Amino acid sequence: MRTAGQGPQGFETRDGEMRPGQDLIMAGYAGLDGACGIARARREELERRFCSAFLKQLAGPTESSPAVWAEEHLGVDITAYEGLGEGGVLAALWNLSGVFNAGIEFDLRRIPIRQATVEICELYGLNPYRLRSGGGFVAAADNGGRAVRALEAAGIPAAVIGSVIPGTARRMSHGGESAGFLERPQPDEYDKICGDERQT
Repeated sequence: MRTAGQGPQGFETRDGEMRPGQDLIMAGYAGLDGACGIARARREELERRFCSAFLKQLAGPTESSPAVWAEEHLGVDITAYEGLGEGGVLAALWNLSGVFNAGIEFDLRRIPIRQATVEICELYGLNPYRLRSGGGFVAAADNGGRAVRALEAAGIPAAVIGSVIPGTARRMSHGGESAGFLERPQPDEYDKICGDERQT
């Protein structure tokens, strides 16, 4: 069970730890929750552009609950985690790094994402990595490959997306090429399309 209090720089404190040399993993799909919400809100418009088989990918998440898995495996396959939610995977990575005052480096191309989410985001000019992604998580693991295999065995999509590094920098790359440093969380991309139509 995670505990919360106030830590350095305003981040809440949590049980767990992150150490340089650990793998950084992600479970779930980037932006899927937001893409499903957009599909519901803009159904007629999207049905004119995409086939029904394509839109079925946005009917809603179908994998087992990653959040339940993370709580059950904290201290076993993973040593720290942060749930995905508002602001998407980039917000979760920022928060995970901040909570444990740890540096991270990760590759955007390794982050699990459904093609339907990519297409929706391209259509509306959204960043899928800043689109809400309920249910999944990012985590530190001593053996990321083993953790990913355990997640996949539970029916949860997952991947090793980077590593924990010395210091406190948050470095991004894209296909192995530097993409700079992670910025503070931005408003969720979902609001650009749905605003008051937000689904909870």
